Amino acid sequence: MSDNAPVHSDVAAALAAWQEWLRHGKRASKYTLISYQTDITHFLNFLSQHLGGRIRLSHLADLEARDFRAWLANRTHEFQATSTARALSTVKSFYRYMEKQSLLKNDAVFHMRGPKLPKSLPKALEEPQSTQALEEIGHQHEDDWVNKRDLALLTLIYGCGLRISEALGLRYQDIPQGDALRILGKGNKERIVPVLPIVSHAITEYVTACPYPFSADAPLFLGKRGKALDPAIFQLQIRKLRNVLGLPETVTPHAFRHSFATHLLSAGGDLRSIQELLGHASLSTTQRYTHVDKTRLINAYKNAHPRA
Repeated sequence: MSDNAPVHSDVAAALAAWQEWLRHGKRASKYTLISYQTDITHFLNFLSQHLGGRIRLSHLADLEARDFRAWLANRTHEFQATSTARALSTVKSFYRYMEKQSLLKNDAVFHMRGPKLPKSLPKALEEPQSTQALEEIGHQHEDDWVNKRDLALLTLIYGCGLRISEALGLRYQDIPQGDALRILGKGNKERIVPVLPIVSHAITEYVTACPYPFSADAPLFLGKRGKALDPAIFQLQIRKLRNVLGLPETVTPHAFRHSFATHLLSAGGDLRSIQELLGHASLSTTQRYTHVDKTRLINAYKNAHPRA
């Protein structure tokens, strides 16, 4: 929360304690913390204008359903439904924390329903597109070691089905010595994923070429200045790759994780195994890929069947 936020000291103290609890009690990732901070800041900024002054805990306790609805309606002009649904979840988390700490109680917020979200399927690449991407990404920089880094990172994400945060969270000491890799995923849940020889080879090539020394607990993937690689830098590289290969805008680092699952399923992988590899808490999340695979099969049928 920024120092100039329109809140009194009691709210500022509650926010600081909540964020500390998220960081250490819930062990939320830094990206989750940034999202929560963005959401709660927007909420409090809106309230200061809505109520006409700096916000106290007593104001938060007295809010009615119409106040929360006004905030949600305000967001429709600027944010997508998925963003607003997440923001409402953030606000509920903050209120839940304050109630547990006996700071205030407000039941109205827990009766609020977020916007209806459109059902979306994971956007996977076709297998030839994945191959093209892996071939091209190692040729975008003047620095050879940076090319090797980007190739190693994309090969890791696609070859092991990792989230970009999971890949960038790896340390030098995490480099697989055998055919398996231990990953710390969402909610700090650990899982073991198999590592293909091509993944190990790409990582070894990058580490060997990297001009910066590694210590055991140093980030595995480094930026040009030797610090931990910013995910935005790699996302930019994928956008450049997209333009070079003429790929759709849905091709992001996360699309290669989707491609990992979809291609495994197409090749006969079972859902339970894919669920474990992806680190999904619920099988229903993994089941989305069956719909993706059905779509691919139907399209193949329409394009190939002589009577279609």
